[in-house]
Amino acid sequence: MEWEVPALVLSAAPYGESSAIIHLLTEEYGLVHGLARGGTARASRALWQPGNLIRAAWRARLPDQLGNLSGELVHGPAARLMTAPLAMAMLASTCAVADGSLPEREPHPRIFHLLTRFFSLIGLDPDLAGWSGMAALLRWEACLLSDLGYGMDLSACALGGGREDLAWVSPRTGRAVGDAAAGAWRPRLLRLPPLFLDESDPGTHRDWCDGLRLTGHFLARDAFGQRHRPLPPARLRLADMVAELPDTA
Repeated sequence: MEWEVPALVLSAAPYGESSAIIHLLTEEYGLVHGLARGGTARASRALWQPGNLIRAAWRARLPDQLGNLSGELVHGPAARLMTAPLAMAMLASTCAVADGSLPEREPHPRIFHLLTRFFSLIGLDPDLAGWSGMAALLRWEACLLSDLGYGMDLSACALGGGREDLAWVSPRTGRAVGDAAAGAWRPRLLRLPPLFLDESDPGTHRDWCDGLRLTGHFLARDAFGQRHRPLPPARLRLADMVAELPDTA
C-alpha cells in the first residue's frame, strides 16, 4: 500500500533515537499517522514542522499499519512567523485542534483546503494574522464543528424565525437567537460576532474574544468532550493571548 499526496503537518513527536511519529492532514485520506525515520535529525527536522505543506509519500504493507513517511517541502509558513507571536499561536492552535478532533483516516476535504488557505494567509503576511487572519481562524473552527456534525445553526432566530438581528447563540442547542427575542435569557447566551454572518467582516477585538469563546464552548463540549479530551493547551493559550491584546488591535 502506498500513496503520494499534498499534506499538512499537524504534529511531530520524537520516537526512538532519531525517528518521529508524524500526524498529517490530507484531502483524500484525512488525518493520517506515519513514522518518519530520521525525522528528528537536523537535516529533516525542518520538514516536519507543524503548519508545513509537503508532498508526502506513505508506504506500508497493510492499509491499517502505521506506515513509513517521507516528504518534500512545498510551503513552510512556520519559519516566517518566528517574529509574529500571535500568528504563531494561531498556527499552533489550528494544528492542535485539527489533530485532536478529526477522526483518523476520514476525509474532510473542506477542512483541509480552508486550513491550507489559512496557513498561506498568515505565512505570506504575518501582520494580517490579527485582522483577517483571526476572522478566518474563527470561521475555520465553525466549519470544523459543522463537518464533525456539531455545527451551529445560524440560519434564523430559534425563537422568531427572522434573520434581521441575530446576535446570540444558545449554548445548549447551538441555534442563533435575535437580540429582540433574547429578552431575559440574554445573560445565559453566547454572543454571536457579526463576522460569522458576513465573510467580508474582519471583526473587532471584542468579536475575536467572543468568537473564541463561542467556538471554544462547542469544541470543548462536543468535538473534544465527546472523545473525553480537554481543549488543547495551544487553543487555550491563543484565547489568553487574544484577550490580552489592546482594544485598539
